[in-house]
Amino acid sequence: MNNNYSETIDYLLDWYDNNARILPWRSNPKPYYVWISEIMLQQTRVEAVKLYFERFIQVLPDIKALAEAQEEPLMKLWEGLGYYNRARNLKKAAQIIMEEHNGVMPSDYQSLLKLPGIGNYTAGAIASIAFGIAEPAVDGNVLRVMKRLAGSFDDITKASVKKELEQDIREIMPKDRPGDFNQSLMELGATICIPNGKPLCMKCPIMHLCKAFRNKTEMSIPVKPQKKPRVVEEKTIFLIEKNGEYAIRKRKNSGLLAGLWELPSVEGKLMIDGVEQLLKEHGVTGYTINSLGDGKHIFSHIEWHMTGYYIKLDVESGVMEDTVYFTDGDGKIIWAGKEQIEEKYTLPTAYEKYRNCI
Repeated sequence: MNNNYSETIDYLLDWYDNNARILPWRSNPKPYYVWISEIMLQQTRVEAVKLYFERFIQVLPDIKALAEAQEEPLMKLWEGLGYYNRARNLKKAAQIIMEEHNGVMPSDYQSLLKLPGIGNYTAGAIASIAFGIAEPAVDGNVLRVMKRLAGSFDDITKASVKKELEQDIREIMPKDRPGDFNQSLMELGATICIPNGKPLCMKCPIMHLCKAFRNKTEMSIPVKPQKKPRVVEEKTIFLIEKNGEYAIRKRKNSGLLAGLWELPSVEGKLMIDGVEQLLKEHGVTGYTINSLGDGKHIFSHIEWHMTGYYIKLDVESGVMEDTVYFTDGDGKIIWAGKEQIEEKYTLPTAYEKYRNCI
């Protein structure tokens, strides 16, 4: 174990006591609140999570309510947070807690790990913050802070490196304040020892212990392999309106954005003449087309490059409501008004540029 680690405790806790951001789940660290917030914070910025968390808790205030939540309203609550399987796993875990733990969040680390969607980090966060159990919660922020502190060029994407760090932290954690210690590391990584750009070393409470700062290697640590380039997919998106309602369809129950609603689309980039030909092939007559411009959305491994068109169908166009537009055989179009789309149907942020034209 790196000797620098044990020297950080008092400095970090003192800094955390005076600088921690006021967050709703910190002000009231109930197990349910800690759990929901930690799942939301995966892949999502704190400022964005605040509003989602408060809305989620208002609608689903406890484990029982979450376990009984219907799929569509649950997805709607999660709309915009992305990685929608996180929400589905929350519900699965809530159902297990109701069935196997009498509706009470288990407090021990191993039981937490058995719940869907909960890995080492989340189990450690819940155990330490909500229950005061000395278990580490090692995420990207903590890995970055600790590896800079140690001046270590270990590859942080290796499971063995993370496991070793978890054990090191477990050995030094203050038994009286494990949750605050974990959160001090997370907070330092989020606000001072930042992931993108130069860290704010002169504001860091453990700068004097940091080997990366001393050796001027902070911009080279942490080490992780270069990501593979994302796969670029070209898509043409259609915002189709008829009688004040808009065409949406449900995606497949597997793969990217599984089971969510989407605007009709086709693979590839079509010009207006290509759209007109497509409409003709589907027997659609009586319409106007306007370009909605190009858009881009980045997923973890895929990048969508989109071209959008607004298609307004004439009232007398003779197109039946159950007509299948531009589908791949997995779902028929349904028609929904603006209020229904806002309140009921979950359209991922990938379509935000075109959804905003409704």
